[in-house]
Amino acid sequence: MPTTAPARQRRKSSSARRDDEAPLIPILARKVREVEAKAQRGKLGPTNRTKFQVIAFLVREERARVKADGEITDAARAELLKRLDGVATILAKTAARDTSLIQLLEVDQATSPVARRMRRDWLIESGAELPPEELVIADVKPAVIQTIVPPVAAERQVMPPQIESRIESNPFLAPDLEHRRGGPTPRRRLDDWELMGPLYKAFEQGAGGGAATMPLPELPEFDRLSPKGLEVMAHQSRFLEAVRAGHRTFLLADEPGLGKTAESVLAASVANAYPMVVVVPNVVKMNWAREVERWTPHRRATVINGDGTDIDAFADVFIVNYEILDRHLGWLAKLGLRGMVVDEAHFIKNLSSQRSQNVLALAASIREQTPGGDPLLLALTGTPLINDVEDFDAIWRFLGWTTGDKPGPELMEKLDATGLTPADKAFYPEARDAVISMGIVRRRKKDVAKDLPDKLIADLPVQLDDEFGRSIREAERELAARLVARYRRIIEARGDRGLAPGEIDEDIVRLVAHGELEESKAAENAGDNVFTMVRRIGQAKAGLAADYTAQLQRSVGKVVFFAKHIDVMDQAEAHFKAVGIKAVSIRGEQTGTVRQAAIDAFNNDPEVGIVVCSLTAAGVGVNLQVASNVVLAELSWTAAEQTQAIDRVHRIGQDEPVTAWRIIAAHTIDTKIAELIDQKQGLAARALDGEAVDPASSDSVQLAALKHVLRTALGGD
Repeated sequence: MPTTAPARQRRKSSSARRDDEAPLIPILARKVREVEAKAQRGKLGPTNRTKFQVIAFLVREERARVKADGEITDAARAELLKRLDGVATILAKTAARDTSLIQLLEVDQATSPVARRMRRDWLIESGAELPPEELVIADVKPAVIQTIVPPVAAERQVMPPQIESRIESNPFLAPDLEHRRGGPTPRRRLDDWELMGPLYKAFEQGAGGGAATMPLPELPEFDRLSPKGLEVMAHQSRFLEAVRAGHRTFLLADEPGLGKTAESVLAASVANAYPMVVVVPNVVKMNWAREVERWTPHRRATVINGDGTDIDAFADVFIVNYEILDRHLGWLAKLGLRGMVVDEAHFIKNLSSQRSQNVLALAASIREQTPGGDPLLLALTGTPLINDVEDFDAIWRFLGWTTGDKPGPELMEKLDATGLTPADKAFYPEARDAVISMGIVRRRKKDVAKDLPDKLIADLPVQLDDEFGRSIREAERELAARLVARYRRIIEARGDRGLAPGEIDEDIVRLVAHGELEESKAAENAGDNVFTMVRRIGQAKAGLAADYTAQLQRSVGKVVFFAKHIDVMDQAEAHFKAVGIKAVSIRGEQTGTVRQAAIDAFNNDPEVGIVVCSLTAAGVGVNLQVASNVVLAELSWTAAEQTQAIDRVHRIGQDEPVTAWRIIAAHTIDTKIAELIDQKQGLAARALDGEAVDPASSDSVQLAALKHVLRTALGGD
């Protein structure tokens, strides 16, 4: 690939200094700082990984050009090479934080269309004159996928005998490819721009853009959908009118508790999107089957368990959990599905996981086979953003809005219609609106259910004064001492580099904290680390949290108790039994039948005063609004998990104010974790709700907590 054009051929850009012999270097310096900032927040998505790669080989190209340019003086050449070394140093430091980047440093040319576009745009910005063949960059045509079943799952594929009977008795038409016939797609103005990064940025800077909700039709005069004895709420009805009008892909991101399951069930009926598959967490399979029966009693739902030997092959709705989807991909792809729902869609945010790949492959197959290429695709999640705005990536791919590398044809058309490019500041709010119009629907409780009672999170600090508590504080001091020792070793090895007395080097703080976190993950439950420490805090709080819950139950009635670890749940249940309070539990290892029996007992049996819930097993798809008080005995590592837990109670059907009582161990890292969780709420408020809130760090709670421990020990916090 040709290197940058010689300096005498350059046109100076307005941003370059007049005496700058290499106007590309300031651009690389700015871009590498953007990547570094993302890496410091603990997450580099596909766009920034590509940016890292392009910076690396442009540094090499520019270094070769500077060395070979005979018109540059030796002094100027030495200065330019020094500046390039500065960019390379930041690349190396960033790769040290995320070792998966190291292999990208070895690539010496832009291989993907996205990387080539990025390189071209930066060179043009620098004033370089490029040959015609580098100005137009064609996309690589995707390879034709012969099967959606990945090789690792091929041996696990099953074909329930009943399904064979259904396929044989009702042979479906061949895939309708009419929608993909016709002439070549005309080139658009934005075809050669790298657009995924700007799209993420449009949401990251979403403050002032308003709530992320597509325009919805007005409320219909009559409710034509509710079965006898039920009533669709106004916000649900407007969504269903959008389905009736022909819209078929949605990110339904309503806050938890606003009835997304019912909306989805009725949307399938409105769109006649049968047969339909619903991919859900295992804990909510039974609830989905109940909701189908409740809202569309004329339709049949079947729950797929294990190898599917007992399913109803002629059902309208097939409900399967993420964990076993892989073994059913083959026959589901042959069933002629016309709709797909992914519940708790943030579960697929990790694109490298087999779970995500299975969902995306099945969705692609459904789009290929549905007549008109327009199936009903619904991604449901009240918390689509966990740590970073690029958490949207997998969901947008599932819905067919993007390919991961670029927007899909419909979104590209909307972006092109703005008449703007990412070089224009006005492009970003317009781009955000374009994505929202593809089908993002986000309603908050305070907006659409104004009569829903308020929600309050109240922190209850507790003192861990026993021997167990003292050992926890000692372990935290030892952790701090270990971090400080590492920090000082690095400072001594490299020198203070002009640090003022008492000044803390934030880069080294992050490096030390990141190293400790990686070692902790590798050690899991061995030794003293941030994970074992937080678990021990939960164990130490268990008795106090259970005692407070028992007192609360006697005064307010039914209470929901959440914990993260089984031993904390066990301690709580033993305490409730000892004080004569009848309790049930919802745990991950339960079968769907046992779990549903526990939910029904808590909701319907006046003798059952407390339900003990696992944060992970009962944090989604469980309706417990018969209670209005929640006790969080242990803190989660994510704000989303905490929100999901509380909203098992704070949801439609609740008629009392909801209070969540967080039990927090005073004078321990527990206090800082609670603060960090609260800060994490800002990401969704900014990106989805358009609120002007201070940007919070995208660091994981674990990493931020370790940095806090180190800074505090160094006297910085």
